Amino acid sequence: MGDRQRPRRRGQGELEGLVLSTLREARGPAPAGWVQERLGGDLAYTTVITILTRLLGKGAVTRERAGRSYVWTPMSDQAGLAARKMRKLLDGESDRGAVLARFVTSLEPEDERLLRQLLGPLGPEGND
Repeated sequence: MGDRQRPRRRGQGELEGLVLSTLREARGPAPAGWVQERLGGDLAYTTVITILTRLLGKGAVTRERAGRSYVWTPMSDQAGLAARKMRKLLDGESDRGAVLARFVTSLEPEDERLLRQLLGPLGPEGND
């Protein structure tokens, strides 16, 4: 084997995040080629199209015809995409209470405090 190392393979979620954050930098709807250029060209055009299409299926982007191709617009940021994934998983479970309880008990103390802060006065005490 030579001295050359293969580049680190990125996961699907990481690529989706990169494409989505790049698309958010656009000043309006952007073509896939623009996204590919901004990513430094290390992704094939077809890979960018595949990622954008997956994001479209997840509701994270929209597309509209522009001549013979499409332009793409982000609908949410990386946090919104993660929230959608969590919601989709929760929607697929029959015992939502058990899933949510297991999720909360698995949080680190800092994350649990943040969640409680975000929920604020939504608990039983806040419904006066």
